[in-house]
Amino acid sequence: MLQWIQDMPNFTAYGTPTYFIYLLIAILPLGIGLYFGKRFEWYEALISFIFIFLMFDGQSYLQAFSLIGYIVYQTVIVIGYFHYRQKQNASWVFYLITFLSLLPIIIVKFSPAMVGHNSLLGFLGISYLTFRAAGTIIETRDGVVKDLNWWKFIRFMAFMPTITSGPIDRYRRFSKDYQKVPSREKYLGLVGKAIPYLFIGFVYEFVIDYFFGQVWYPFMEQRALAYAPHLSWWVVGVAYMYAGHLYFNFAGYSFFAVAVSYLMGVETPMNFNKPFLSKNIKEFWNRWHMTLSFWFRDYIFMRFVFMATKKKWFKNRNVLSSVAYMLNMLTMGFWHGVTWYYILYGFMHGLALVVDDWWLRYKRKHLKIKSTKLTKFIAGFVTFNFVVLTFLVFCGFLDKLWFGFPGHH
Repeated sequence: MLQWIQDMPNFTAYGTPTYFIYLLIAILPLGIGLYFGKRFEWYEALISFIFIFLMFDGQSYLQAFSLIGYIVYQTVIVIGYFHYRQKQNASWVFYLITFLSLLPIIIVKFSPAMVGHNSLLGFLGISYLTFRAAGTIIETRDGVVKDLNWWKFIRFMAFMPTITSGPIDRYRRFSKDYQKVPSREKYLGLVGKAIPYLFIGFVYEFVIDYFFGQVWYPFMEQRALAYAPHLSWWVVGVAYMYAGHLYFNFAGYSFFAVAVSYLMGVETPMNFNKPFLSKNIKEFWNRWHMTLSFWFRDYIFMRFVFMATKKKWFKNRNVLSSVAYMLNMLTMGFWHGVTWYYILYGFMHGLALVVDDWWLRYKRKHLKIKSTKLTKFIAGFVTFNFVVLTFLVFCGFLDKLWFGFPGHH
């Protein structure tokens, strides 16, 4: 019965130029409608369904069932909590609902470490959908989500351009865009931005990343592994090639997702803003995978600081912020997966934020260093190379080099 699904062609989101031809033809009627001030919701839902189906058919068909089950599960939880929140606001109910919303991703992330294989619940994009669902629960608790029903929530969760790898939108922001059709002038402005974004995405994804990801990185890796388990200068090459691959691959994808969202009349937030030009690690996280780092900042870092201040857990404000940084980044490390290199990556970035905070305070108090082109260059150089070092840890190559386990790229 399922053979026909397995035999269907599988299209990875933004994976080939052919995908774009199909996608742009499919969304053309949406663009015409928006130009004339109409949003064809049912047509958009149909197109989204078809393209999501094409992402999860073929050999990925089991992921399709996981995706459907997951969205139904989250919809029941979130809508149930929304109705409850209109009348009551018990903290234990909020924590229980948040835990239930996070439970699938906890199972998926812990399964490889606990049982030695991936969970059947997993599918491409589960992390990003979890952020959307949990964020909606938190916004509901805060009383800022005023209007929510099952159809609006599913439309938000299954918004096709961003379903597999973000950017991570917020329900309140998304629904505002969706409720009002942009004026003709506004829509033409969005199209005017989308076209160069598509071009930049193509150059990043299909040209620059081809060299970083498929030519230079494998070459460096092969040379470095010849010296395993010892370090060599080739490992430095691996670090820089992986940093380039990760950035151009992910930024290219994000440009595509934002551009297609714009063509569909939704202003999905940007995900990257020249992160490798950052002068310190805090600035890096304000420029790198911005929707993820802002999600963690707003829903973990700020909430922890607020709660700890209210309950007077720490006498010293600097100690509080240091603990909050470590908690925030270690959580992000665990979110990527329960392996030593993801957790170490989170720890290193948490520690870097703590050190950066301490250094800024020390510099203000004791050192009168003027900001010059040279000091900015040194700060940028140190930050960039620290980030590259942590990406070497993150990519799992050292796991392969030292322990011979399959790496995660």
